[in-house]
Amino acid sequence: MSEKEGPQVEIYTDGACKGNPGVGGWGALLISGAHRKELCGAEPMTTNNRMELMAVIVALQSLKQPSRVEVHADSQYVVKGMTEWLSGWKRRGWRTSDGSPVKNVDLWQQLDTAASGHRIGWNWVRGHAGHPGNERADALANEGIVALTGKREGR
Repeated sequence: MSEKEGPQVEIYTDGACKGNPGVGGWGALLISGAHRKELCGAEPMTTNNRMELMAVIVALQSLKQPSRVEVHADSQYVVKGMTEWLSGWKRRGWRTSDGSPVKNVDLWQQLDTAASGHRIGWNWVRGHAGHPGNERADALANEGIVALTGKREGR
């Protein structure tokens, strides 16, 4: 893909949940050249997997033009969902291989739509292993929770 086909964007995402289900937050760090954008948010009653998905959805939706994207997530649920499971789910009418409904189908459909305009590489990174982008995304997810609850960890 050439430069005229869109900018190169690195996206680091993470979700966090205090209880599962419980209050949850998501965070995303986007880097393109010298530009950085940080996003975060939270929901009062959710799951960790939903927050992992929301982080990627909002990050991709924030892009203003088709882009060459590398998504870095510590969620194998997100990475495998997009690289291994999605095409089968869609082919089977959003059913798993055993015929049961796909969990979080609303968010998977949003993510599928958000991803459709971009050329995306999906990369799994080990969480809490000192990777700067992942650590920042984790901090942003927790900032989302603090903004919603007013409570910091351990308080």
